[in-house]
Amino acid sequence: MRRSRGRKINDSDRVIGDIERARERTMNRAVKLLAAKPRSIGELRERLLEKNWTNAAIVDRVIAKLEEYKYLDDQQFAADLAVSKLRRKPQGKRSLLRSLSQKKLSKETVDTAVRNAFEKLPEADLIDRAIEKRLRLKGKPETLEDKKKFFDHLLRQGFDFGLIREKMAAIAKVDLPLE
Repeated sequence: MRRSRGRKINDSDRVIGDIERARERTMNRAVKLLAAKPRSIGELRERLLEKNWTNAAIVDRVIAKLEEYKYLDDQQFAADLAVSKLRRKPQGKRSLLRSLSQKKLSKETVDTAVRNAFEKLPEADLIDRAIEKRLRLKGKPETLEDKKKFFDHLLRQGFDFGLIREKMAAIAKVDLPLE
């Protein structure tokens, strides 16, 4: 019987005949999941417990072994993911916090990763990149409605309200040359 992803399995539904075989299957599944993409410990635990041929004790042992091999490290995972997301698409702290918190990481891990990522890539530089891209695509906002749309766009990307106001004021003062 196949179960859809994310569905909880009751302990009474778990069928573990051979413990060693279950441990081996769980380890193989963990390695395949990690080969597909990096995951946090919480994400991996959840995905491994989707199968009825394993249990929490086996999963915990497999995760401990993977941590020992340095295949799992939530701090490194969070740090790499935070910087990667900022390099791929400029965004503010709120947006980055929200996306990392969905990865089943502890609040402290997320906060540290976000703080370190913004030390490497300052928010002021990121908002400048976002503004340049928006200006390239839509041009300089002329009407009040266009300015509001621009402002709202930057807010949705998670940038700080005060920083957006400061940058928008600077845009309004500068006449950009037409190309």
